[in-house]
Amino acid sequence: MKFAIVTGASRGLGLEVSKNLLKNDYNLITISRKRKTNELKNLANENRRSYFHHSCDLSDLEAFNDTLHEIVVSLTNQKEIEELLIVNNAGMVSPMGPVGELKNYSIAQHVAVNLTAPMLLVNTIKKDVEVGHLFVVNVTSGAAENGMYGWNAYCSTKAGVNMYTETAALEAEALKSGDMHVAFSPGVMDTDMQKEIRGTDEHSFQAVDKFKQLKENGELRSPKEVADLMTELIVERQSIQNGKVYHVNDLSK
Repeated sequence: MKFAIVTGASRGLGLEVSKNLLKNDYNLITISRKRKTNELKNLANENRRSYFHHSCDLSDLEAFNDTLHEIVVSLTNQKEIEELLIVNNAGMVSPMGPVGELKNYSIAQHVAVNLTAPMLLVNTIKKDVEVGHLFVVNVTSGAAENGMYGWNAYCSTKAGVNMYTETAALEAEALKSGDMHVAFSPGVMDTDMQKEIRGTDEHSFQAVDKFKQLKENGELRSPKEVADLMTELIVERQSIQNGKVYHVNDLSK
């Protein structure tokens, strides 16, 4: 029996990946602020897979810990879990702006969603759930590798995601656990996050005009296209390198 946990699964990349996983024989657990989607519910029924949803704001770490407990209980009640896939997809780009102009609460919220929550999820599953094989895909960004004016929070948390992936993989190799940890950089997609970026001002984010041009020039990939590439990486994993950051541009044909 295979299970997948996907965060931020109510829209965009998370929704499309979730749909693909149901079609590839994964039982699905989703976490997002929004309610269960009928689209996933119906697709799960069509493919005779189970589908559990947990509504939770990942920036509320106390509530998230309660959600993690519920997930652990539901998984331990399952039959033998051959594989557990975790797709840490949920993320946020706000707050944008130079250091000294951001609200402390907004920074803390950002770090909780982009970095703390993925670490807590993986740590809890590894600690409390017995699975045959653990495979973790952390959604990252090219911003992890290049500092950008106004993205001091976003660049820092995504760089943290990359280092967490690398370190977790290093530990898995040393302990010979068989766990796999990779990061996936989806590039620029036509999502609500892109709308938010385009809606900011140049003082808060100096590269805003570049992102507007990407939209105008039709250079944004659809979430479906990116999800298909991620799914291919997950399903056809024979040559995957533990701890590596996989960029969508390197996977596209």
